[in-house]
Amino acid sequence: MNAANPLHLTLTKKTHSCIRLEKDGRTLVIDPGGFSEQDAALGADAMLVTHEHADHFDEGRLRAGLEANPAAEVWTLRSVAEQLSAAFPGRVHTVGHGDTFTAAGFDVQVHGELHAVIHPDIPRITNIGFLLDGSLFHPGDALTVPDHPVDTLMLPVMAPWNKISEVIDYVREVKPRRAIDIHDALLTDLARPIYDRQIGSLGGADHGRLPPGDSTGL
Repeated sequence: MNAANPLHLTLTKKTHSCIRLEKDGRTLVIDPGGFSEQDAALGADAMLVTHEHADHFDEGRLRAGLEANPAAEVWTLRSVAEQLSAAFPGRVHTVGHGDTFTAAGFDVQVHGELHAVIHPDIPRITNIGFLLDGSLFHPGDALTVPDHPVDTLMLPVMAPWNKISEVIDYVREVKPRRAIDIHDALLTDLARPIYDRQIGSLGGADHGRLPPGDSTGL
């Protein structure tokens, strides 16, 4: 599988699973949750939310972003949209697997339907991932493999629902050119070199991580 052509944009890593993407003067934010910075959604033209868990969806942060920019819009699944749509009519869009749309100048494809299994006794909720411009993929809380080449994979490295062997095999299956860590707020600094070494040596892709607030060009 050949990776898609890389985007020409700036990726800024926010805390945990939140990322901020800037292209052509417009800004898109994914998963400004309760672990991310209070201002994570401010200045966004578009916000995407993968699922309802508090570390990915914080209603206050999204409301702040929508109120700060009257033209800003949100694309998400039904469980999140229902909590926002009444207060922001016409600006909160419900999407699901297979849908495509344009947000803040990005072409977005939706992939996936369910959150990863945390424990068999815990009911699975819905979860969607977003593929931007056919190149960068944010899976939310699932190891979804898009039916499309991926250049940059936002990689959930540490969660109650995964282990490092699954993370490594996920990189191998997606086959991105590069993988950048997300879902890492629970990963201690002591463990980071272990994860870096094992994912980097076994995943088969260029693997890296960004401290919150740091940016890279794609």
